Amino acid sequence: MRNDEILLLIGRLNYAWTNTESLLIYVLSFFMGGRKDVAVVTFLTLNTSRARFDLVERLLKLDGTEPEIRHSLVPLMSRMKAAAKVRNKYNHCIYSFDEHGEIEATQLMRIADFNDTLRYGKMEMLDDEELKRIETTVREVVEINKGILDFIEERKIPM
Repeated sequence: MRNDEILLLIGRLNYAWTNTESLLIYVLSFFMGGRKDVAVVTFLTLNTSRARFDLVERLLKLDGTEPEIRHSLVPLMSRMKAAAKVRNKYNHCIYSFDEHGEIEATQLMRIADFNDTLRYGKMEMLDDEELKRIETTVREVVEINKGILDFIEERKIPM
């Protein structure tokens, strides 16, 4: 059944992503002088991935941030944001089913304002090409996690 393949793939994406989110705590800890407790409180207070990314990106832009740190983390943050778009799509959409009960498309739950009209519910097919995109994103998230772990280990940030 194709639904099982799709749901397993989305589950893998979510599982990999939860690790990515938790690793951000250690990046925040680095910027907060090793205070993991402060990093955890900050992480939990910022209740969206986007807010957490924005914070790390802004900390990277501070004058006191070493260029090497920027060089290590800016590309990782950019990759995280791209992967987050895919993850968010599949966690915040409605699935459309064919007459056999198989998932065939996603419907995005986002409103777009265009002057005096609204558009919402954009439908996108969940075809083989899209499944490959999800698989690629899962592999990308795993690589991002490895990159963050390398950063943590190189700087001896306590875990």
